[in-house]
Amino acid sequence: MFKKVLIANRGEIAIRVMRACREMEIDSVAVYSDADKNSLFAKYADEAYNIGEPSPAKSYLDIDKIIDVAIKSGAEAIHPGYGFLAENSLLGEECEKHGIKLVGPSGRVIEEMGSKITSKKLMKRAGVPVVPGGSKAIDNVEEAAKMAEIVGYPVIIKASAGGGGIGMRTVFEEDELVRAIESTKSVAELNFGDSTVFVEKYIEEPRHIEFQILADEHGNTIHVADRECSIQRRHQKLIEESPSPIMTDELRAEMGEAAIKAAKSIGYTNAGTVEFIYSNGEFYFLEMNTRIQVEHPITEAVTGVDLVKEQLKIAAGRELCCEQNEISVRGHAIECRINAEDPLNDFAPNPGKIIGYRSPGGNGVRVDSGVYNNYTIPPYYDSMISKLIVWGRTRKEAIARMQRALSEYIILGVKTTIPFHKSMMVNQHFRDASLHTHFVDQYKNEIIENMEKVIAKDRDMEARLKSTFLPSRKVAAVSAAVSNYMSESIKKTEE
Repeated sequence: MFKKVLIANRGEIAIRVMRACREMEIDSVAVYSDADKNSLFAKYADEAYNIGEPSPAKSYLDIDKIIDVAIKSGAEAIHPGYGFLAENSLLGEECEKHGIKLVGPSGRVIEEMGSKITSKKLMKRAGVPVVPGGSKAIDNVEEAAKMAEIVGYPVIIKASAGGGGIGMRTVFEEDELVRAIESTKSVAELNFGDSTVFVEKYIEEPRHIEFQILADEHGNTIHVADRECSIQRRHQKLIEESPSPIMTDELRAEMGEAAIKAAKSIGYTNAGTVEFIYSNGEFYFLEMNTRIQVEHPITEAVTGVDLVKEQLKIAAGRELCCEQNEISVRGHAIECRINAEDPLNDFAPNPGKIIGYRSPGGNGVRVDSGVYNNYTIPPYYDSMISKLIVWGRTRKEAIARMQRALSEYIILGVKTTIPFHKSMMVNQHFRDASLHTHFVDQYKNEIIENMEKVIAKDRDMEARLKSTFLPSRKVAAVSAAVSNYMSESIKKTEE
């Protein structure tokens, strides 16, 4: 096993990996930018090294700096977490050159699965169901029109590189094609340096279901159950749960086998996620994420498998912890992403100083966070504050537990998505598990109305909790701030 591992990331995922290292008696090495000099993860690590300016390009995306720190510190492996360099094949190549182990798959696999066009071709060849269209780059409008006619409108114009739905455009008729292609090409070139786009059949009201994969270097591959990630805004996940509410033993076996087939066909190793869209009884390959996922804790909650420890063990050459027949799902888990965003202002980022922080606890509650009281959330990176995870024996109990945990969660100084999550937990469509990827847009007005009701209902409890750590002179100011926030929400609801 490794004696020292460098974590090439920041925030809650850096701490998550460091916790696994500490339990495995592995020393952890942090790299941090100037903006993160007071961050919790830099203080939690056994060693920490400054790697420069706040800009990601000059810090967390600078491979040379990270390799230099790994060599200087004597780290035997690098764990990239998610985001930043986690799906950058060049990091793997540089690690190999310097005799450092990358905790992840090979650079070849990362590169192949990083291209949506290439990955779909490989999956189709492996016999994994794929969405009609999308196996060829589109060079001109004539080709796009021909493909759209074959698969049938509506279609989606997608960028082959990147992720997160960036630049994606839905087209309902041929007259919209030119503008959609030009827009997607422009956005793709700007964000990924690759303007390649393709046409794919638009699946209406799909569910987003993914399977966690573990594969060692001895030829063993298993899936560690499923997750549903249909609650999104602008193709960014907000709430995840495991198992999917629609999952049956038969469907899990079928989709899980497809996920294993996908991983084996490309020689995949370490942890990864095969994502599918599901609609009207059919499922299709969407993409493969060649890293640990943000939402991995809910899988850990229902299966008992520590996915980060498994990543480290696999990278060190060990065999998988268990066989497929030893993986079972127990109970139900839900994760809410708590972001520094204003849900009443189209989820606009809201970085700033946290002047009061109290995380929830109790049976079945887990908080993965990288912040603390008086910490200033920098504007340079993702707006995530924490991940709130709960477990219950049933989905109904998990929802009730999440409601309780959210009511205990106090974050002052910045606006957060907590009111949105409270609203979702009382939304009857969500409680009925009538989920799809356009849920937030479809029920936008209802969600906003629920936010106001929930805020009003929880105001007294929140005021009591705030008074436990706020100096008395600040209580009045905080109460005024809460009232102003509620007034704003009323105005927007009425508008």
